[in-house]
Amino acid sequence: MGEAVLRHVAKERGIDLTVDSAGTSRYHIGEDPDDRTVATCRKYQVAIQHAARQVTKADFHNFTYILAADEANLRSLVQMKPHDASAEVRLWGSYLDDKPIADPYYGGSAMHKLIECVPG
Repeated sequence: MGEAVLRHVAKERGIDLTVDSAGTSRYHIGEDPDDRTVATCRKYQVAIQHAARQVTKADFHNFTYILAADEANLRSLVQMKPHDASAEVRLWGSYLDDKPIADPYYGGSAMHKLIECVPG
């Protein structure tokens, strides 16, 4: 959902931005987004199409920023970041209210928070 929302907002604002998302673990590799995520994106007219993948070492060289949704994923990213990598690894919420984003897989209908918290 983070990828879809960021891509959507960037397009609305005329910003050319490369956005991709990946997990810190191997769970769900190749799978489509969660049905609740897709439903929430559709509700807010945010296009979403993505197959799950795992973060790679190359991501730390290919992207300027790598954003983690929560502290556990932030710790995992910091641990896997190569010492010569250029990407800045931060908590996604550090750009908003400095709070982690609840995992939508376990968060039920609270997933819409991500869409609603993106400044207009």
